[in-house]
Amino acid sequence: MSRRRAAGAALALAAALAVTGCSAGGNGAGGNSADGASTGGHSAGTGGPAAPGNAASAIPGGHVHGLAASADGERLLVATHEGVFDASSGAPELISDPDDFMGFVGDPDGTLWASGHPGHGSDRPNPVGLVRSEDGGRTWTTASSEGVSDFHSLAVTEAGLVGFDGRLLRTPTGESWTEVDADVRPAMLGGHPSTKTVLATTEKGLFTSPDGGARWFAVPSAPLLQFAALADAERAVGVTPDGVVYSSADAGVSWTRVGELGSRATALTAAAEPGGPVRVWAATLDGLVESADGGATFAPLGG
Repeated sequence: MSRRRAAGAALALAAALAVTGCSAGGNGAGGNSADGASTGGHSAGTGGPAAPGNAASAIPGGHVHGLAASADGERLLVATHEGVFDASSGAPELISDPDDFMGFVGDPDGTLWASGHPGHGSDRPNPVGLVRSEDGGRTWTTASSEGVSDFHSLAVTEAGLVGFDGRLLRTPTGESWTEVDADVRPAMLGGHPSTKTVLATTEKGLFTSPDGGARWFAVPSAPLLQFAALADAERAVGVTPDGVVYSSADAGVSWTRVGELGSRATALTAAAEPGGPVRVWAATLDGLVESADGGATFAPLGG
């Protein structure tokens, strides 16, 4: 890529991040270390239909921050500015308190992780720090960093969690964090619990870590991606700021253009069963879409 094209692509990524970011009042990242856990869960919110949006693939909660899908593709959760929605049936339904869920990752059938800000009327500290759900996103308890960290991006790996709250941090359990000495400022992080590999999209290009976020290396041959998601230990999907979809069969080392979203993305996830095809879900400015062929083609969610 020429220097001029690279600069233009970086500006496009910065503009895209301005769209996908969330502004909320209260504290942002702060402090030197994040340790010590406090308890206190959320009660489940009342179920209900999503806010109006695209007729075939409504955008719930006003703004989508993250997606989490089960390996078999049967469950899809959508984290938004106004709570977590279950979109498994195609029509998103609110299942949590109406908090602002950032950095949303994990397994809908296992453990989910998030960060963000308390909803209107909540007495929880702002930001909420790292929170965890063991019941499919309905209730959440504090793991660490309450009132300290707003993780805009998180990744689950075989070695634990990697997060970015203005600092690049890693933790084996979610209870205490270690700052990483690396010049990497992720726009988004991508990981998978079956591998220690972590992908980080940045304005400088794609970076990868082979050891759960301890060491980082640039991937100069990669396209400038806004999102990168690992479907398993080897297969990954990435999306550029203008919605072009790429796939990788070697955990992000090399990439092949496979399709287009047709709109700018605000969230991305991918999943696959062993030996099965890669499925991809994306939240775009036009609605929620899904792909059953690794990102080559997309259709409205539930369409």
